[in-house]
Amino acid sequence: SLDANKFEMMIEGLQGKLGVLTGGKTISSAKMINAGLNSQRSGAKQLSDLNTKVEEYIKEEELEGEVETKITDKGLTVRFTGKVLFDLGEAEIKDNAKEILNNMTEFIKTVPNDVMVEGHTDDLPINNSDFPSNWELSTTRATTVIRYFIEQNNINPIRLSAAGYSKYKPIVANENWENRMKNRRVDIVILRMDQQEEDKEVKLDG
Repeated sequence: SLDANKFEMMIEGLQGKLGVLTGGKTISSAKMINAGLNSQRSGAKQLSDLNTKVEEYIKEEELEGEVETKITDKGLTVRFTGKVLFDLGEAEIKDNAKEILNNMTEFIKTVPNDVMVEGHTDDLPINNSDFPSNWELSTTRATTVIRYFIEQNNINPIRLSAAGYSKYKPIVANENWENRMKNRRVDIVILRMDQQEEDKEVKLDG
């Protein structure tokens, strides 16, 4: 949310530093505040409209229960649960999942927002020559989707980022096979415009 009072104080301070006098032409803090709010509303509506289109696609393809969407403070999350994209313990995209990702690409290309792909696993340990732990598995799955978007669908790499969270962000308790299948997921998050600006600032500070 935009704090109008703080924003107005910032504008007044900026006017003073620029040598702008109150009697002359000044920056209208009210107009700038309204512009910021209008931009936020426009971005929120854009994600809402996109969410509607993705939900329609899910219904048309009978993917309910396997693919779901959710709008959060972070943005629009398209969640692929269970074995939609990958077989158990694998990080190679299944052939019948590629068409789904191709369609997701078309949705992504309709908006300018950055996209983060997040990999998650259940709590069952894995230890083989490819993946010493669930950290490697979740991260590899996320980067595999990123590479597919770039190499097969020509999404600008600058818009994309990947993260792997292993077993540490379950959406339900890992107490049975069905729940574990839900926690084994890949989230494609279309970030809110203000969220991606915050992420960029954090990266610069780091």
